[in-house]
Amino acid sequence: MRFHSVPSLAILALLMAPALTLAQSPPTPGSAHIVFTFEHPQLQPSQYTITIDETGAGRFASKPGPVSDPTDGVFPTALDRSILLDDTLRAELFTYARSHSFFATRCTTTKTSLAFTGNKTLSYTGPDGSGSCTFVWAEDPTLQRLADQLGAVAFTLEEGRRLDLEVRHDRLGLDAELASLQDAFKDHRASDLPNIADQLHAIAGNDQVMDRARKRAQALLSCCENPPKQD
Repeated sequence: MRFHSVPSLAILALLMAPALTLAQSPPTPGSAHIVFTFEHPQLQPSQYTITIDETGAGRFASKPGPVSDPTDGVFPTALDRSILLDDTLRAELFTYARSHSFFATRCTTTKTSLAFTGNKTLSYTGPDGSGSCTFVWAEDPTLQRLADQLGAVAFTLEEGRRLDLEVRHDRLGLDAELASLQDAFKDHRASDLPNIADQLHAIAGNDQVMDRARKRAQALLSCCENPPKQD
């Protein structure tokens, strides 16, 4: 699975879902929360937010980019669902925010030769303070890595949406889709697979899906318990 330039992955969709207003998940009263926002008008999704609190619980909301006449017959759909963030990433995010003025810093790099990869905003709100910063590429490698890891979470969640559609409309495409997800997980471009465990279980236990795809789904489920080591 990839974040696709418009149009998206070739699967049959019956209707285009209404555009979603990207609402942030309400935090627990009195708790701190972090919001990561991504925007790139030429990608699908073109915008998404990940809202997370200190328990790791949060919400993912995405908004599809415009597609007037997709050549592959696909109308991208919005996604709005609860998520659970990996404990290590959650702890790193809150530690970084509190040690860097709650993100209220000049965080963007001054280099001008880097490619545009989307606008990214990290914001912190809590009883101890608040702040935010926006960047395409972060000056601090640690901040860039955290943003990349959040992007990998979004990658996985969008993959789960596509797997849902393929189970219903394009089972023959599941093997290639799952192979791409395996590659992305190995390369750390996908993470937090427990968030799509339901979709993987549905494929692994479906006798109408080809055996190779079912085995790939089962292998990915095993990764939920044994995450890869970071380089």
